[in-house]
Order: sequence, then structure tokens, then C-alpha cells
Amino acid sequence: MPQTALLTVHGMGETPRDYAVEIIRRLGERLADVAERIDFRSIYYQDILKPNQETVWARIDEATKVHYDDLRRFLLFGFGDAAGLENRKEDDGSVYELAQDAIARQLLGVYRNAPDASIVFLAHSLGCQVLSSYLYDAQKALAGGRVGAGVWKDIGAWSQRALGHVLTDEERRFLAGGSCAALVTTGCNIPIFVAAHKQMDIKPIARPTPRFGWTNIYDPDDALGWPLQPLSPGYAALVQDRAINAGQGMLNWIVKSWNPWSHTAYWSDGQVLDTVAAVLRREAG
Repeated sequence: MPQTALLTVHGMGETPRDYAVEIIRRLGERLADVAERIDFRSIYYQDILKPNQETVWARIDEATKVHYDDLRRFLLFGFGDAAGLENRKEDDGSVYELAQDAIARQLLGVYRNAPDASIVFLAHSLGCQVLSSYLYDAQKALAGGRVGAGVWKDIGAWSQRALGHVLTDEERRFLAGGSCAALVTTGCNIPIFVAAHKQMDIKPIARPTPRFGWTNIYDPDDALGWPLQPLSPGYAALVQDRAINAGQGMLNWIVKSWNPWSHTAYWSDGQVLDTVAAVLRREAG
């Protein structure tokens, strides 16, 4: 039976459903002796956003000829993701709620397979904000606070509607990240979402477990990846920022490491892989 689980969360832009296959393969090679104790899962929410983005792109492309198609698609699908997740997120069935639904279902799958498993999250780019919001909402709901959006607005109603039953207390605690041992974020853009908040309102998630550690890996050349410790005293106490040069291989260095496209290179970087592998090895025993 698995002793730990790795749940990946992808970032912004056009993302295939099998986005995590390569990093799981590479981690599996590093952890071959304990791989049977690890449940590898990927959280996918881009399918919620892509159909309407494709419709918008097709309408514009058919009506007129714009230049820089690749850049425009990157902006439309990338920043469209971020805008879509925040737009009318309080509505039932919002994109925000559906993205949280994807996280909750994968966590429930881990629980049913191994209820005592520890959770390790690996999130990239926009996925860092998506996951952070999910955990923040969950912790607030379990503490008796009012949550205005997402599955934790009314977790009982969500579970009845989505799963056909009311969650047990243990299931609810597990879905709230109550067994989360580690979070590794790469190319994190949480600062973009909190920059307009008052300083007193920039609060991170609470530490889910005593052994919990949050490592935030960013490349100073990546305009979409940011350090988190400077955000507030809460982030400074919770997060360990680590600056790297993503994509150290010669070809990657020439193409990516010196410019903002390093945003796409984290999950093939040896330092990132070693960091995640070390946490999983610790949790897998």
C-alpha cells in the first residue's frame, strides 16, 4: 500500500492531459527502490477553460488576420486561464469551483487507496495559486469561517452533488490537506494575485502538519516566477525560497536559462527533480 502520494498541478496555457508523464518518469527513475510506496497522480483543470478559449480564438482568427499568432495564443490561453478562474468565482459551477473539484477528486482517490498516506504537492505557475486558494478555503471552512466560492463554500452540498454522499469527518480532513507533508512550487505567480491586497491581508495557508515544508523554486530570469518570502511575515515564516537557473543543460541554457522562457524548464531541471525526489523518499520511508 502506498505510504505517500505526489499530486501535480499544472500551470497556465495550453496543457495536455498527460502533462505530468515525463516528470513522473524521471522521478520514478530516481526513486526506483521505493516507487511502489508512492501514488503518482496529476490534477488537470485546463479542459474546463480550453473550449471557450478555442472558440474565442477561432472567431478572431476567422474575422481578421492578426500577427504574432504564437504570442497571441500564449497570452489568450495563459492569461485567459488566470482571468477565467477569478471571474464570477462565487457562482455555483464556476471555473474556480470546477478547478477545486478536480483537486478534491484526486485527493479522495488517494484517500480511498491509502487513507494514511502523506501528501506531497508539486504545483507550477498558475497551479500554485489554484492549489493555494483550495487549501486556504479548506482550512478556513474547517475552522468555521465563511468561504464565498469553490467547493468549500458548502462542502456537504458539493459532496452530495459530485459524489452522491456526505463526506465523513476523516474524508473532509483529508480533502482539506490535513495529511499534507510538503509543497513544492515552481515558477509561482501568487504575488500577481495578492499584489492589490492590503499588507495585513496577504496571508498564506496554515501549516497543515507539523512536518510540512514549502519550497518555492524560481528562476530570476523568469518573469512569471516569483519569490514568496517578501510578501508578508506569514510567508517569510512558512516558505523557503530557492533561486535556480532553470534548464542547466547546454541546449536548454542557450535557449531558455537566460530569458523568460525558463518558465517552461523547471520540471526537467535536475535541482527541481532532486528536491521533489528527496521529499518523496523521506515520506515513502
